Amino acid sequence: MRKTTRRMIAASNVLGELSALERLIQQIPEIEADALVILGDLAPREAGTRDYAQLFRLLTHVDLPTFYLPGRQDAPIEEYLREAANIEVVHPQMHGVHGSYAFAPGYLLVAGLGGEIADDPDAPREERECLRYPGWEAEYRLKVLRELKDYPKILLFTTPPAHKGLGEDGSQTVAELIKTYNPRAALVAGAERKQEKLGDSWVVMPGSLAKGEFSVIDLREERLEAGAIA
Repeated sequence: MRKTTRRMIAASNVLGELSALERLIQQIPEIEADALVILGDLAPREAGTRDYAQLFRLLTHVDLPTFYLPGRQDAPIEEYLREAANIEVVHPQMHGVHGSYAFAPGYLLVAGLGGEIADDPDAPREERECLRYPGWEAEYRLKVLRELKDYPKILLFTTPPAHKGLGEDGSQTVAELIKTYNPRAALVAGAERKQEKLGDSWVVMPGSLAKGEFSVIDLREERLEAGAIA
C-alpha cells in the first residue's frame, strides 16, 4: 500500500481517443508513480467515440488511485455523472472530483471543478450544451476546502488561471482560488505542456493525450518529466 504521493502521472484532453488512453495505461507499470490524473475533455460529442463507460473501465485497469474531471465539452453532464457513479461504487481507487474532493495516499487532498469557469458573475450556468459555471459557483462549490485547510492539496481545473506566464486566456477566479487555497500544485487542462509558478503554487499543464502527450509530476522536487505515448 502506498503511504505517500510524490509522483503523479497526468494528462488532459482525451477527446474520445480511447486507443491513446489504452496505450498510456499499458505504459504506466513502467513508470514509478503514486497516482494518475486525467483532465477533460474526456469524450466530447464531436469525438469519434463517446463512451464514458468504456473510458472508465479502461481506467480501472490502472493499479493507482485515479482522479478525473470533465471538461467543457463533456456535456450533458448526466452521461458523465451516471457512468462515474456506477464505476466508483465497484472500484474505490476511482475518484471523480468535479465539485468534490478525495484523498491520495499520504492524506494529500485532491479537489477541483471541471468545465469552463467564467469570471462574469452574470454568465449563464450551462450543463446541457457545454459545461460552464460562473465564478461565484466555483468559489461556493470549493468552499469546503476552508474546513480542510490543514491538508496539503492538489487542485484540478480544466480552465487555466489568468497568468501572463502561461500565455493562455485564463480565469481570474481560478487564479484567486489557487492563491486562496495555496495548493502544492494546480493541474490544468491545456493544448500544450506548460508550467509556471502562481504565488507559492506550481501550475502544470501536462499535455494533450489526444496528441500523444502526458507528464510525470514530481511534487517533492517540482520537476516535470515529459512523456509520450509509445
